[in-house]
Amino acid sequence: MESSIYLKLRHRIQVHPESPVILQRMAQVIAPEALMEEINSMVVYQVTEEDQNIIIIDVMKVLHLLRIRFPECDIQTIGPSQTIVEVIYKKKRMSIPMFILVWLLLFIGAGLAIMNFHEDVSMREVHQNLYKIITGRENEKPLIFQIPYSLGLGVGMILFFNHVFRKRINEEPSPLEVEMFNYQSDLDQYVIMNENKESMKHIDDD
Repeated sequence: MESSIYLKLRHRIQVHPESPVILQRMAQVIAPEALMEEINSMVVYQVTEEDQNIIIIDVMKVLHLLRIRFPECDIQTIGPSQTIVEVIYKKKRMSIPMFILVWLLLFIGAGLAIMNFHEDVSMREVHQNLYKIITGRENEKPLIFQIPYSLGLGVGMILFFNHVFRKRINEEPSPLEVEMFNYQSDLDQYVIMNENKESMKHIDDD
């Protein structure tokens, strides 16, 4: 009786430099119990020093290896047709002076952006007009509006980005996370199309 192997590649995995990429890490597999250990431990690719930080493994390569080792099995694939293998190199720790410099640049830049925006829309005059409308008196510094407004900016940013430092407020993704997801999806699609040698065929390759 012919055995069946069902294979679903993962979209992206991470590996260490010069380590083997085994099938268990890059795919979900359903197969007969007697074959599972051998299938899961099968080496699909060996990361070398020549490889950069992104490697594309096509499903056809995996099918070819499985066909050679298990010629009697019926192999079915579902899901993505490529797996992006990201080689994680050891990162250098940022020095404290560099961290302080970057923090100051971001802090000053964000502060200037907020102040310039408020100057463009004449927020001070808006507060003064609101104070006059409500109280009937003029006030050059309507702190009763300015202080809550300033505090509300900070609270609004926390609610918008859905984070207090590293802690998430709720399970809903923030707009920034959605944009980062879209950017990562576009980047992955670009890498798959340009790094996968099997996705394009040039005239000189015939």
